Amino acid sequence: MAEFHYPPTKTLNQVDDYFGTLVSDPYRWLEDTDSPDTQAWIQAQNKLTGKYLESIPARQKIYSRLTSIWNYAKATAPVVRGGNYFQFRNSGLQNQDVLYVADTPRGEGRILLDPNALSEDGTVALNSWSVSKDGRYLAYGTSASGSDWVTWHVRRVEDGVDLPDQVLWSKFSRATWLPDGSGFYYARYAAPEPGKAYESANYDQKIYLHRLGTPQGEDELIYERPDHTNWVYDVTQSEDGRYLIFQAYEGTDTRNRVFYLDRLNQNGVLALIPELEAAYEFVGNDGSLFFLVTDLDAPLRRLIAIDIHAPERENWRTLIPEGKNRLIKALLVHNEFIIATLQDACSRLERFALDGTPLGEIPLPGSGAIQEYAYELSLHGERSGNELFYAFVSFVLPPTIYRYDFETGSSEQIFQPKIDFDFSAYTTEQIFVTSLDGTRVPLFLTYRKGLERDGQNPTLLYGYGGFDISLTPSFTVHRLVWLEMGGVFAQAVLRGGGEYGEAWHRGGMKLNKQNVFDDFIACAEGLISMGITSPKKLAIEGRSNGGLLVGACLVQRPELFGAALPAVGVMDMLRFHKFTIGWAWTSDYGSPADPEEFRCLYAYSPLHNIRPGIAYPATFVTTADHDDRVVPGHSFKFTAALQNAQAGTAPVLIRIQTKAGHGFGKPTTLIIQ
Repeated sequence: MAEFHYPPTKTLNQVDDYFGTLVSDPYRWLEDTDSPDTQAWIQAQNKLTGKYLESIPARQKIYSRLTSIWNYAKATAPVVRGGNYFQFRNSGLQNQDVLYVADTPRGEGRILLDPNALSEDGTVALNSWSVSKDGRYLAYGTSASGSDWVTWHVRRVEDGVDLPDQVLWSKFSRATWLPDGSGFYYARYAAPEPGKAYESANYDQKIYLHRLGTPQGEDELIYERPDHTNWVYDVTQSEDGRYLIFQAYEGTDTRNRVFYLDRLNQNGVLALIPELEAAYEFVGNDGSLFFLVTDLDAPLRRLIAIDIHAPERENWRTLIPEGKNRLIKALLVHNEFIIATLQDACSRLERFALDGTPLGEIPLPGSGAIQEYAYELSLHGERSGNELFYAFVSFVLPPTIYRYDFETGSSEQIFQPKIDFDFSAYTTEQIFVTSLDGTRVPLFLTYRKGLERDGQNPTLLYGYGGFDISLTPSFTVHRLVWLEMGGVFAQAVLRGGGEYGEAWHRGGMKLNKQNVFDDFIACAEGLISMGITSPKKLAIEGRSNGGLLVGACLVQRPELFGAALPAVGVMDMLRFHKFTIGWAWTSDYGSPADPEEFRCLYAYSPLHNIRPGIAYPATFVTTADHDDRVVPGHSFKFTAALQNAQAGTAPVLIRIQTKAGHGFGKPTTLIIQ
């Protein structure tokens, strides 16, 4: 391959002192995305990348096949409110999914909200939505260009007319309706300084009540903690409408505190769980008896009952004890508990009476998972209802919608996509590899049946490994094209995630973060030793925290991979906490301000471990100019340093998407491109 002539990137004499360690940061100027110098650099890099991509002979054929397969009807599991069924659908190539409302689970229904009509280019997306309990109103939050900032609007369900209400500067928040639908609670931050919306640090989130028909300036402040500006809230309420529950988190720490407000008493906000010691998730209540899932004394989690009139710990009752599988979700449907667990990263569903008595399992269609849609598990039902809806998925099964009937005790398929692809020709298996310290690490493999293990199969290894997030079997169209072309897809289940509970999570966080990279490297070495692939045929991919994973592994073991695809990655582990919500990640990564944690971060930080004179694998970095979660400066600095250090002939390229963000709400056309 011809030598690459990268756009020149100037360097500055910027050196920082961390506890006596001098650290150079010559590309810090690239953190300012909007500066003329950075904008010129972006244009030059995009020009180089565009020219390279256009030269790939197979690119147009891949594009055409992607577009062809993507063009199939899609649907999500319905949500029931006020006797109506709310469901997202996509006819095939629509940029954004469309929200429908129908009077039966299989009903044709009508369009309630079409996000494609919010902007000409499809870059205004629906970020969050909530229907009032009586089904009269829809609160919907929109985000522009992939930003995390949300603007809330209200639409009447009956006629689809928007009310004048508009709520600005909300972020990381749901809308929680008052019992009578007259308003909703939400969380927001202070408005950022002009021009700083995509980089300013986000502190001091507050809870407000917005009443319909009033301007935002009159919204009632419900709760704030100026003494704890790093708290982030998840606000929900009991189904009887009496209690408002605040789950308070410190950044991305899985542990949280729990507060509540009793609307029938004037006692203000009271603390139920005042200490940060474990994770708690409110499930529901029977009067003053609160049901919560917790990992206190139960790394795989259990379900407990606390009477708020006698909240002392000696009065707590365990209803569903910790089992052998990770409990990921509990909900009240048909006046019983529905429990979703993970067994080796695959889903199971079980039923329990309110006193914890087991009522049996809800059989799932096979080895796979309940789908996650917009960061929520696609598992829905009403406490007083007789039906449960769920979307089931695997690597070779597109999201298929089922309705479980509690009277018959059986599931019926109510929607299955029809895709132009021969799924019968492919198979998935789960194997286990051994990490550096002897830990057993699961690995999913999907490939065409009859695969020859001759070491010549192009293989894409994907991972994440962080923040208690579980990687389960999932479905994406681009992987189908990869499989059709003869590729193998491998998905690693790494420490740092939530697949095996809190001990598994903690095994890959803070001072243990290197375990995540060791797990991923072990998966790569396993694929090679089994004859699946070889280093030159092996590509690694990850997004966000997974981008950090790829960046760290490619600089630690450059000879092990043929290509690396770090997307919107956290690459500068010494400055990640200085931008937008980055400060919150110290709960998982540790803090550069702590001497011991600094040494750990510095030891694996992708940006700071690039060495000149090394032949690095072909690397394709992707980011976006409006990413206000992992700011693009991470990818800019990493790319500049890697291009400067590259001693081999493999390309180091970056694509900076414009009018896009961290990935949520990206239009179909951009995804395919």
